[in-house]
Amino acid sequence: MNIGIVGSTGYGGIELYRLLVNHPYTDKCILYTSSQGGNLYSDVYPHLNSIEDEPLRNVDEAEGIDIMFIAAPPGVSAELTPKLLNKGFKVIDLSGDLRLKNGSDYERWYKRPPAPEEILEQAVYGLSELNRVNITETKVLSNPGCYPTASLLGLAPLIHQHAIDPASIIIDAKSGISGAGRKAGLGTHYSELNENFKVYKIGEHQHIPEIEQQLGQWMGEPVTISFTPHLVPMTRGIMATMYVTLTEGISTEMLIESYQSFYEQAPFVRVRKPGSEPQTKEVAGSNFCDIGLKVDERTGRVVIASVIDNLMKGAAGQAVQNYNLMNGWDEQTGLRLVPVYP
Repeated sequence: MNIGIVGSTGYGGIELYRLLVNHPYTDKCILYTSSQGGNLYSDVYPHLNSIEDEPLRNVDEAEGIDIMFIAAPPGVSAELTPKLLNKGFKVIDLSGDLRLKNGSDYERWYKRPPAPEEILEQAVYGLSELNRVNITETKVLSNPGCYPTASLLGLAPLIHQHAIDPASIIIDAKSGISGAGRKAGLGTHYSELNENFKVYKIGEHQHIPEIEQQLGQWMGEPVTISFTPHLVPMTRGIMATMYVTLTEGISTEMLIESYQSFYEQAPFVRVRKPGSEPQTKEVAGSNFCDIGLKVDERTGRVVIASVIDNLMKGAAGQAVQNYNLMNGWDEQTGLRLVPVYP
């Protein structure tokens, strides 16, 4: 199968390349850019010297592609996806352009014009573990965001069992700085972030409506959450710590058993044993999501800690997992990677 990557010079793009160039069902991996056309990929990323010395191409010249991955900033996919679909390509979009079904919500949170309504209706939300059937049947897939992936996987079993008060959901999330992309900026400057812990976009982060949209679909009613993101001085990783109020009493052991049962057929979700809390380092470089749980009997709340590698399960890894599902392959194909440790 021939695949293309738009936005190949960003962190999501290079991670896609790393996975797809070694994928057993990928014949060609063609790289596209909007800003560095004609440059060699190995000039942009010197660690690819003698591995990938092909020049980057302009996406307007794309042809002979079966599936196009779009790992570009917001706004690109909204314009590009209709053109690619008209060419007969399938699309896996890693940006937020196709995630929100309501175009006015996208305009409000992303401050950009939305994609055409018919494209938003057609796009399937690719949370791999929870939407397999629809993923296998679509031609255009919207890959979930990094914060939503960690948060939704952590909450899904309780939401599906209607075991919590949805109005009580509080998500406290931390991310490594690679989530901000490769472009230099004051907010990710070394001297600004080193030995620092930074909260940002309180109540304004663009992933809030994405999380609420999916929770609302599962609950069958609107859900409003409190979501606070932070940047920590590390390269990779996300930890979403969630606090929710139970509707009835349950022990930590029983809750863990219910999570293990819920994710029994999900090879990339690992539910930790009682007393074993997940760490971002334990999923680095892999497509795993590790979940730890604790019932606080004193307060009647559950504390859920969900960790992922933001560039893998939060972006490229899940995109390749969806690539596998869309084509009827084992979802682990090309992703059986042991986390990098230490």
